[in-house]
Amino acid sequence: MGGPPPGCPAHALGPDGARRLYGPEAEADLPAVYEKLRAEHGSVAPALIHDDVRVWAVLGHSENLHMVRTTSQYNRDARNWTALKNGTVKPTHPLAPVFSWQPICSMAEGAEHLRLRGAVTYALEIIDHRSLRRAINKACQEIINRFCERGSCDIVSEYAEHLPMMAMLDVFGASEAYSERFVQAARDMIKGTETAIASNEYIMGILMELTLRRRAAPEDDFISRLVTAPAALSDDEVGQNLRLVLIAAYEATANLIANVLRTVLTDPRFRAQLNGGQMTVPEAVEQSLWDEPPFSAMVAYYAKVDTELGGQHVRAGDALIFGIAPGNVDPAVRPDPTQHMQGNRSHLAFGGGPHECPGQDIGRAIADIGVDAFLMRLPDAELSVDEDQLQWRSTILSQHLVSLPVSFTPRAQQDVVARPSMVPPPRPEWSVSSAGAGEPVVPAAPVSDPIMIPPVVAPDGAERGGAGAWQRFLRWWRGY
Repeated sequence: MGGPPPGCPAHALGPDGARRLYGPEAEADLPAVYEKLRAEHGSVAPALIHDDVRVWAVLGHSENLHMVRTTSQYNRDARNWTALKNGTVKPTHPLAPVFSWQPICSMAEGAEHLRLRGAVTYALEIIDHRSLRRAINKACQEIINRFCERGSCDIVSEYAEHLPMMAMLDVFGASEAYSERFVQAARDMIKGTETAIASNEYIMGILMELTLRRRAAPEDDFISRLVTAPAALSDDEVGQNLRLVLIAAYEATANLIANVLRTVLTDPRFRAQLNGGQMTVPEAVEQSLWDEPPFSAMVAYYAKVDTELGGQHVRAGDALIFGIAPGNVDPAVRPDPTQHMQGNRSHLAFGGGPHECPGQDIGRAIADIGVDAFLMRLPDAELSVDEDQLQWRSTILSQHLVSLPVSFTPRAQQDVVARPSMVPPPRPEWSVSSAGAGEPVVPAAPVSDPIMIPPVVAPDGAERGGAGAWQRFLRWWRGY
């Protein structure tokens, strides 16, 4: 007798009745699968990943925090995983690039964790955040220039998937590695596809080449700093930690940018709050980290000893899924999941405990500037398909918007090469009026599209633009 037909609910269950976190049902609506598990088992539930390998899905907010913070009971070293040691999990497992042990800080513990994490922190210290924000904004403008004259684009494939990679490789000091193939390989390697291992090898090949190049001739960049860190990392350790920082920042930020812009385009109330000043872009990004965390889960943590979590008996060697998305909607912390979490940063999006993301400020900066730059350059962007036509690609690790097509008024490209003038203005008060006789004309800094600056009607009926309002504010501020 053949197996159940495609679409049958039986596909969602394994041989022992445990629910699958992969396959048709999970790909269609993984959050719904998590809620079924919560209803059936509580805050910690038995589940299956690819090849029907059994794991625990941790769904509760406090249970997740306990797991990631209690290093005496749990760690991220897959060499402790019973299913891996007894051969149940094969080296060819689709998620092998994600869980296989590597000499990286997120999988180490104790003194080794301090050594590797210290090297990453040491390398991050070289980043000047003001220069970083300028570089991110420049990358935004370069990418938008590719499609602004066309009047349409796909935010996901043409913007959100490219900006974080361009920005991160710039942080690394390896802008030359940026390419369409590199972007797509980074996307593919964490999907659990048949080509994930090959994509991982391609990414690692480039990162190892960069590592060897900087070892031979260090420069003033992140990679060189990691190579020359006092912790004395090996070439393999440098390459592996580069991949950790790059892929974590890339995937998280690409999803985050797409999610925030989709919400702006589909939720009039959300857009009105942004336009009206009731919500800032960073607050909108933080809300998205609650509602749609870029990584919905992390594979995996492993029990070091027999213990109990969420009422379940967890044996030493068991694997546990760090449930970021289900933890963020745990009724114990969010009785009303539609409630705005403004000002609350206790979400699980950046992990917790000793393995909390060290580069989260970089991710936030890329997302904040990426969203703001898009809305400033293309303020009249509108979704060009019905909202119910949008589709997602779900994996255990993330829920990725497939496409977000928009249309807008075509606009000219912006110059992203010219540096702003450092010449002081000829008058003590900045003005856009014509220069007087014999006075040099100082170009004004680029401003947002005029559509974003509504005219102000003066009592005499004359319209004054945003610059006039700014001029009047300056007079008031300076006591003129």
